Amino acid sequence: MLRCSALAWTCGGVGEPLAVREVWCLPEEHCTLKGKMLSPNDKKLEKLDPFYLPSLSKQKTSAEIISEARNALRTVRTQRPYTPREDQRTLFGPASSRTPENRPPSSFSVHASSFEFSDSRPISGTRLSPLEFKPKAPASPDTVEDFCLSFPKPPVDPAKIRRISSARARLFRAASQGALLPARTLLPTQSKRVESEETVTTRDSMVKINGIYLTESKAIGHLMRHPLQLTYDGDFSKITEQDMFKGATSLPFHLRSGGDQGKRRPRASSSSRSPDQSRLDIRPGSKADLQEKNTEIEVDEVFWNTRIVPILHDLEKEENIEMVCAACTQLHHALEEGNMLGNKFKRRSVLLKTLYKLVDVGSDLLSLKLAKIILALKVSGKNLLNVCKLIFKISRSEKNDSLIQNDSILESLLEVLRSEDLQANTEAFLYCMGTIKFISGNPEFLHEMIGKGAVEILMSLIKQVNENTKKSGTCLPNSGHLLVQMTATLRNLVDSPLARSKLLSINALPQLCTVMEQHIGDKDVCTNIARIFSKLTSYHDCCVALASYSRCYALFLNLINKYQKKQDLVVRIVFILGNLTAKNNQAREQFSKEKGSIPTLLSLFHTFYKLDLHSGKRWGEGDERPKARRPAQAEDVLIKLTRVLANLAIHPGVGPAIAAHSHIVGLLLATLESKSIDDCEELVINTTATINNLSYYKVKNSIIQDRKLYIAELLLKLLVSNNMDGILEAVRVFGNLSQDHDICDFIVQKNVHKFMIALLDAKHQDICFSACGVLLNLTVDRDKRVILKEGGGIKKLVDCLRDFGPTDWQLACLVCKTLWNFSENITNASSCFGDEAANTLLALLSSFLDEELALNGSFDQDLKNYHKLHWETEFRPVAQQLLNRIKNHHTFLEPLPIPSF
Repeated sequence: MLRCSALAWTCGGVGEPLAVREVWCLPEEHCTLKGKMLSPNDKKLEKLDPFYLPSLSKQKTSAEIISEARNALRTVRTQRPYTPREDQRTLFGPASSRTPENRPPSSFSVHASSFEFSDSRPISGTRLSPLEFKPKAPASPDTVEDFCLSFPKPPVDPAKIRRISSARARLFRAASQGALLPARTLLPTQSKRVESEETVTTRDSMVKINGIYLTESKAIGHLMRHPLQLTYDGDFSKITEQDMFKGATSLPFHLRSGGDQGKRRPRASSSSRSPDQSRLDIRPGSKADLQEKNTEIEVDEVFWNTRIVPILHDLEKEENIEMVCAACTQLHHALEEGNMLGNKFKRRSVLLKTLYKLVDVGSDLLSLKLAKIILALKVSGKNLLNVCKLIFKISRSEKNDSLIQNDSILESLLEVLRSEDLQANTEAFLYCMGTIKFISGNPEFLHEMIGKGAVEILMSLIKQVNENTKKSGTCLPNSGHLLVQMTATLRNLVDSPLARSKLLSINALPQLCTVMEQHIGDKDVCTNIARIFSKLTSYHDCCVALASYSRCYALFLNLINKYQKKQDLVVRIVFILGNLTAKNNQAREQFSKEKGSIPTLLSLFHTFYKLDLHSGKRWGEGDERPKARRPAQAEDVLIKLTRVLANLAIHPGVGPAIAAHSHIVGLLLATLESKSIDDCEELVINTTATINNLSYYKVKNSIIQDRKLYIAELLLKLLVSNNMDGILEAVRVFGNLSQDHDICDFIVQKNVHKFMIALLDAKHQDICFSACGVLLNLTVDRDKRVILKEGGGIKKLVDCLRDFGPTDWQLACLVCKTLWNFSENITNASSCFGDEAANTLLALLSSFLDEELALNGSFDQDLKNYHKLHWETEFRPVAQQLLNRIKNHHTFLEPLPIPSF
């Protein structure tokens, strides 16, 4: 973040000595006098308000981002808390607060016997009426009964018959009553030849209606509802097995068309009715209705017999898993083509029984294909639960992700969440969400999941849970388990910019806060949502959206108080608060106004400071700690907490209160004293940045001001470290403290000024800027101006002006002000600055004051405007006075060269 320096000129007048005091100012939203020279008429105004004046709020331009790094009161960045990857895929990870006996299992077995065959029956919206006519018993009941148990099967070449393995035979024996598809055949002599599509043969035990073979009793029932012209030609020798089975392949009785299951309506015939048919009583009904109804039946029957039944035979006889999987894929396509998916299809029960029995084969690939068809058939209750468990079990192995992706199982799972009833299927939803959670951790699924509406579906379910909980007043059974899976999935999805955009568009963040409020006793749910917010608030638009939800601050404080010693949750809540208060002054104010906000932070600071001290005792003084390490758990909380304090201190109504809080300041100083930057770099830097922000406020009861000399002593060890970030923070604190005369004396006594002069060679703009600010404050005291000649201070200041002036007019202005103070009693420019420095200054200032040369940089328009603003308002007034002073006290021996930059 950039920092801007506001300088208040304590006495003024063109050509007269000017004492310049460096004032480290508030961020731009609080405003400052930025390098503005006050005329004598402005002295009274300057005395009334020497530090800053209110400014009009304005929209930040892209160029103004640069200025943030120069704010004396600045926010602090930190890394998002580390979340380790779980070794195993389970519903609840090893860090879960749920005990094994109080959570659903992640390990179980699913077999064919787990499914309920009775639930496979289709749902019908039609109430059946009793028959108005009872047909007579068939003439040969023994023959009819025998035929009902068997159906003709196409002749099979014995040489091509494949023997079913004993394992597969046991599977089907255990899973069904009798054979899946009976293989008994009927001799051709037992059938009749049909003259036309409207002819029915009924001599023995079998008739054929419209190409469909029925038993005589079934045919009578069918004809009772659909009158047909019956003719007999008595010639059975012409019918062949091929004709008999055309359109109706080898088919068990429970699979083939017939009786009341047939829906095909025969076409009308001009032939007269047979005597047998004249006995049938036909119920009244619209001819158009009958035609429409039977048209659908005709399509179903033909399609079923020609497309579905052969595949079912393949599933029965095939031993090769790959071939069975291929048959399942073919079956799914055929069902979709025939519009037979869903729960309204009458033969759905037959299909489901067949599919359930194949579950015991034990192939993951086959099980996924079976599950896809079963879900497409819209099972419910226990069967929905079992198929979700089956997929969950397979998805626990990461190597199966490719199988899930190739078979598009995700779409079927999302459809379950979208269309099924949440309250009636909570456990099924749990395992369905568990699978989605697993695969959401695979980056290859992210785009597909988001594209198929996963974000919207999950938030819709979360909203339902919130509404149900609100209505009932209590959390519904298993809703917490389900929320753990849903929030863990969202945690993975928000890595995608598209997912974050969708969450913002549907106003999802308040809903997630509501979940935390309603399930504040469920640590797993709260931790997952805290992880979501940790990711989201790292982005500005999401941070603004959450900050605008005013109830979130009280919620986060309640969570800290409830789970104060639960590091994994607390560290994320504090990280979120740090993000919210980083660039939003309203968020700082809202949080600080919440009841108990500062005491809660203090209590948390004290708790984890003690925990960190205890954990630090495990390391002896002579022990060597690992060089690259993550912060310890207690230390990580302190890192995030000091960041929140640093951000809050920016607010002018909060900063002075924290600076005057003896316990908070005491803990900050204790942390700085006990920690080494080599061991705890981020914590030491954040603590120093917090002290820097608090040291800005010159309030009467400031603990920082009372203990300024002790703080200066603590900063010395940072100055001599090898950590440039630590050095920079220490120099910034000295920039604020050096406005005090006692600190200036301390700096000279401890030779800190020599270190500041040496830092001018750092070739680092921020370090040069901060070091120059300390030197500027020292030159306010006339007795200390001579120190600039030590260590080549004047030459180094001129070099900074030359190197950074064209790109950093704030730094150039600071250098000019320092040289102005230094040259207050000038009599000769060469004797004051030295010949080389004086000539260089004349050349640099002359060229920098040429607007065309000074602003002729390769910047975009916003940056040009930014540079022009600081050049006009800060640099040019000071540089012009310094140039005039040097010219008035300089003897020109030769023309001055114009420097190139």
